[in-house]
Amino acid sequence: MRIAATIALAALATTVPAGAAMAADLITVPTSTQAELPMVDAAGFDWSGFYAGVHGTAQNGSTSGTQYGLGIQAGVNAQFDFYLLGAEVAVSGLLENGTVGETTYGQVLGRAGLVVSDNVAVYAAGGYGIDMGPPGEEDALLGGGVELAVTDDISVRAQYLHGFPVQGGNDKNQFTLGASYHF
Repeated sequence: MRIAATIALAALATTVPAGAAMAADLITVPTSTQAELPMVDAAGFDWSGFYAGVHGTAQNGSTSGTQYGLGIQAGVNAQFDFYLLGAEVAVSGLLENGTVGETTYGQVLGRAGLVVSDNVAVYAAGGYGIDMGPPGEEDALLGGGVELAVTDDISVRAQYLHGFPVQGGNDKNQFTLGASYHF
């Protein structure tokens, strides 16, 4: 009998601490938590607002031949999610027959496009152009371009416009490379 009592006492001695350990496992006290870092996406380029810049242009017409020049542009954009709307005014001094500044070409454009990534926008452009040198010509302009933001304030672009004659002149093809500062 003494052996049975010893075995029972040994079994009781081993199960009581195990039961107490299980009961203690049900009570949890947080001692420390893992630090969670907030997920922040880097904001893309903000196309909204005013901009101004410079451009180089090559313009080709059947009566005027190929003209090259430099110019300035200024405009405003409004970005709605990934849609882009804007307006722009540009003036270019063109070389004609090797003479600087003999022809000045001005244009007013509306732009509508899409922001295809954080720093790239593609757009269609349409508007009105006028050759302010002799002979005076007026054109309806239609084309498009792509613009790339290279810093938080500067973008570069390539643009093509086709000029349909409204008064005088002939069809024109205009290629422009430029850079703009966004305010």
